[in-house]
Amino acid sequence: MRASHLTTILLSLILPQSPALAQPESPMKPDLAIRAMTFNIEDVRTSDLLTDTNPRLKKIAEIIQRLRPNILLLNEIAYDAPGYPDVPDDSTPGSNAQRFVDLYLSVPQADDLKPITFATYMPPSNTGIHTNLDLDNDDRLVTTYPHPDPSDEFGNPSRQTTDGRAYANDCYGFGTFPGQYSMALLVDPRLTIDTDHIRTFQTYRWSDLPGASRPLNPDDTPYNTDHEWDELRLSSKNHADVPITLPNGATLHALISHPTPPAFDGPEERNKRRNLDEIRFWNLYLQDSTAIYDDHTTRGGLDPDAHFIIMGDLNADPDEGSSFDNPIKKHLLTNHRLADDPHPTSEIPIDRLDPDDTSRFRLRVDYVLPSEHLKVINTGIYRHGAGDHFPTDHFPVWIELAVPAP
Repeated sequence: MRASHLTTILLSLILPQSPALAQPESPMKPDLAIRAMTFNIEDVRTSDLLTDTNPRLKKIAEIIQRLRPNILLLNEIAYDAPGYPDVPDDSTPGSNAQRFVDLYLSVPQADDLKPITFATYMPPSNTGIHTNLDLDNDDRLVTTYPHPDPSDEFGNPSRQTTDGRAYANDCYGFGTFPGQYSMALLVDPRLTIDTDHIRTFQTYRWSDLPGASRPLNPDDTPYNTDHEWDELRLSSKNHADVPITLPNGATLHALISHPTPPAFDGPEERNKRRNLDEIRFWNLYLQDSTAIYDDHTTRGGLDPDAHFIIMGDLNADPDEGSSFDNPIKKHLLTNHRLADDPHPTSEIPIDRLDPDDTSRFRLRVDYVLPSEHLKVINTGIYRHGAGDHFPTDHFPVWIELAVPAP
């Protein structure tokens, strides 16, 4: 069925949010059209979210208000908990996403825009959580982190410091302070996050992944000791399976993650190999592998009949870049449960960028990948206003889907 025909038979949520949905005249529940989007908003911190005056966050909120997704994954928003930098003592852990909604998205960011609201979920993150191990083999154990400086007058985050990197290199996931570079899932309030059935994989050990690509020295000896290897976690942030109930009764699983970039390492290639295995995790999860266990020790992957979307900055391009063993093309897009790659592109040319590049560093790294029984209506990469003052180093990637009723 052609996309032009699909839009005439769908109950669509791709509209300005309203208090209630119109009920279809037919007693049969129709397919439901939704827009899902992933957006790396580049190192947003708690201090940025305690006021409504950050100019960069205003621009980010404006983009989101123009695109009006129903499901939105934000990468690189700090996970907050009491004791983390600038987090109020009485704060509920994982409140930064709601702060962003309340202070920025709920306020029109241009005269022609309307506010937008979301329910929010933030999984805890391995970033900046110290291992008490010398993971980078520099013979130093740096267990304290410098307090991050505030953003500049334009809202840009302060740069990493040598001391901050020394701390981050011995953490479960690279973060110059606890919670940095985490992620948040924002969901249209007409949809429901099934909080009782969220699965997270923060503590899943890298060594437990079948075929784990252990970092090796040039002489083929292990880069980390056996004790360190047994302690290392796979997720640089977290992997999470978040079920979302749609108004037509369907459940859509948002499979969210943000693997480490395959860079910034030495001949042992620990980041490249970790990036590979963080992406391979989803391949095994979709195969319902019993080698997978969640943070409650429940084993197995996703139900074979479940609808899902894989979302996030996966830090790998299937055609170019420095990833190890091409994890997107060889270990993800080949999974039979995925639909054909929707391959979003942008109609706005930017010098030295391919139409499918989702980042300023000239790579396709951000994805929304649907399961095989979801119909793709439309896709895109938003590059409007992508001059020198675009607020992030990534562009939002969106996809419109038809989700069948159960």
